[in-house]
Amino acid sequence: MPVMKNDATGNWDFKINYKDKNGEYKQKMRRGFRTQKEAKAAMAEMENDLNKNTFFEPSKTSFNDFMRDFLNDKKLQVKPQTLTTYTALINNHILPFLGEFKLSELTPRLIQNLYNRLFENGELSDENIQKCHTLINAAMKKAVTWDMIQKNPTSIVPRPKARKKEMQVWSLEESKQFLEAAAEDPLAIVFVLALTTGMRQGEILGLRWKDVDFDNRIISITQILNHDGKGFDVGAKTLSGQRPIKVDTETMNALNKHRIKQREGRMKYADVFEDNGLVVCTRFGSPVSPRNLNRTFDRIVETLNEKLVEARAKWGYTGEDLKKIRFHDMRHSHVTFLIKNRETPQAIAERLGWSDTRMIDNYAHIRPDIQEDVADTFGKAFYGTK
Repeated sequence: MPVMKNDATGNWDFKINYKDKNGEYKQKMRRGFRTQKEAKAAMAEMENDLNKNTFFEPSKTSFNDFMRDFLNDKKLQVKPQTLTTYTALINNHILPFLGEFKLSELTPRLIQNLYNRLFENGELSDENIQKCHTLINAAMKKAVTWDMIQKNPTSIVPRPKARKKEMQVWSLEESKQFLEAAAEDPLAIVFVLALTTGMRQGEILGLRWKDVDFDNRIISITQILNHDGKGFDVGAKTLSGQRPIKVDTETMNALNKHRIKQREGRMKYADVFEDNGLVVCTRFGSPVSPRNLNRTFDRIVETLNEKLVEARAKWGYTGEDLKKIRFHDMRHSHVTFLIKNRETPQAIAERLGWSDTRMIDNYAHIRPDIQEDVADTFGKAFYGTK
């Protein structure tokens, strides 16, 4: 039977009628080809395999059912928060488009169409579209290994590229301006640590007092708080993330003052205080919710900018509003401080918990300033000028 166009999808399908080894009439159908030429080529290949008795009978399992099992198996392999991310991507973005097909019906065209749709609709960030590709590819590899399909259709689909976005960071002056505005907030120490150590949010919220060595001024990253704020993961986001961080004297003093305030607060709520040994906690000792922390962060920035607007109206203040950034951008800001301070890529990678020094390439936007300083220093040394 010739190939035919599916008016509902706009793709091309084909059916093949043939006799099996027992002489019984059977039918094979494949769907989802972008062009008539692709459908004819696939039909010819199947006919050839059937004639040579080398045809591979793929599983009739639906992609929907297979991905449900795939997620269930992942429970034993990844952290709970990672599983939550995988589940959301698969259920909300992958299966609504591909779930109706059988494993054997998935084609590179269908998979590429999914990526195109996600990109055009703006449903996901570029990074999450890449995660979709990783998940589909891993699932298809597993299906091949388990002899459910003969080929992995994702293997020839290019991994979606992530468009580079302009990185938002605070200057040293902006950072000090923010910390001054946040000084009286109960969560002020969180912002101090974010800007002076580059620690991730989960690392700060999971930090315990026993992980702080005041004598040697070292913080050890040994556990992180989950994104949902309901549990802790032993270790860090990555193996390289489990690291000691040397801390400056002023930051250690701020930590000590915070410790004293926390002890005073514990006495006030002694009957209900749950001691988890956390550096950052609620007045009852429980972990601080990442969502509440982000709200506090945004509120402080907004309040500061409102005061600046008032200052302009009353006293002719000419300064600009504090740039609105994400909490995580304070980590980026810390990296820029280190780069401008001439720290080596290796030292920065170790401090930030990067597995690769090439991560520093993301901060190329601040290098022109550094190159200017390098050129001036070289000129003075080479020409003997002052």
